[in-house]
Amino acid sequence: MLLRPGVENHEYPFMFNGIDKVLHFGIFGMLGFSFMAAFPRTKFIYFFQIILIYAFLTEILQDEMHLGRSMETLDIVADTIGCLIGYYIYKVLIKRYFN
Repeated sequence: MLLRPGVENHEYPFMFNGIDKVLHFGIFGMLGFSFMAAFPRTKFIYFFQIILIYAFLTEILQDEMHLGRSMETLDIVADTIGCLIGYYIYKVLIKRYFN
């Protein structure tokens, strides 16, 4: 999903410029949450490094595959913020419901 080219079609009310950043944010938010749910004992520094490497790799692959996507720094920023929000939501839910 991160490697396929997107089409920003403005005929739909939910499409707007920059929707790909929102999608990156959402995808990495879910990824961060799911990663912590699957590996709850992972230290934050390892979690952050793994997710950041994955974000950089997807951006490099977007640029190298020549499928119509390009490498963008703002995508990496959206990925990073999304994974941190996913991590935070996981920690809040665990603290609230399991402690």
